[in-house]
Amino acid sequence: MIDGLTFDQLRTFIAAAEERSFSAAGRKLGRAQSVVSQTLANLEGQLGIKLFDRSGRYPVLTEQGRVLLNLARSVVGGVDLFKAHAKSLSGGLEAQLNVVVDVMFPITALTDAVTGFHTKLPETPLRLEVEALGAVARSVLDRSCELGIMASVPLIPPEFTSEQLFPAKLIMTAAPTHPLAQVPPPIPQAELVKHLQMVLSDRSSLSLGRNFGVISPRTWRVGDLGAKHAFIRAGLGWGSLPEHIARADLASGALVPLTLENAMPSGLMPMMSAVYRTDAPPGPAGRWFIDRLLAQAKGKQS
Repeated sequence: MIDGLTFDQLRTFIAAAEERSFSAAGRKLGRAQSVVSQTLANLEGQLGIKLFDRSGRYPVLTEQGRVLLNLARSVVGGVDLFKAHAKSLSGGLEAQLNVVVDVMFPITALTDAVTGFHTKLPETPLRLEVEALGAVARSVLDRSCELGIMASVPLIPPEFTSEQLFPAKLIMTAAPTHPLAQVPPPIPQAELVKHLQMVLSDRSSLSLGRNFGVISPRTWRVGDLGAKHAFIRAGLGWGSLPEHIARADLASGALVPLTLENAMPSGLMPMMSAVYRTDAPPGPAGRWFIDRLLAQAKGKQS
């Protein structure tokens, strides 16, 4: 008989427990009290247990009723989520949003977008990858991710549509014990080439044979920004770091900024852009994510 349980019975059970009155539950559900009472009696008969003690003026949950109430809420909540997701999918919403983000993208901006996404589209799963340089473009090119957030270096393929967001500031840094930290600014290139430069490497082949911001012929190439950051802090070499990564260390003195000869006064500021394949534009979820980032960019410019 338990196999004959209905969604309506569970909703009636929850309403009666929350309202602590069969008549109030009836008003909430738009039904007569007699219908609520009969529905609950049928449910108790199918389960073989009493859900309510009816000996007093108002029905009171039994111990078994209290245990099953939480389970009933979970079942009803899951069905509601199922229905909401099905409705969204029928309206064209992506079953899952796959996003790849450049490691240089500010984490606060990413967290804001992801938090807003979770609030606005809680039924849509989000898969997030973090890559560097051409590996971001590669994930979009091979369709493993519908949306990419990447720096606008000369790696954006012609198959992409690009929407500019905001610049990500890079700062040349070194440990205070590094020899370059003792050189009066601006530091000439002839001095820079004497020292090991930490360079973020690309896990794709898109940048093969290209160098971005590489000055010294002596390099260590690492595929992880955290490792690059740690190596620079340890005094092993010098190199650029995103401002949001270096900020705390610059404030504490664990890192020092390097002013290079012929460098831009504001530092290196690659433009961050949202990219996607022109033949596969984002659906509603992807479009919402991009618009949230564009709103952030507008706020930064105002």
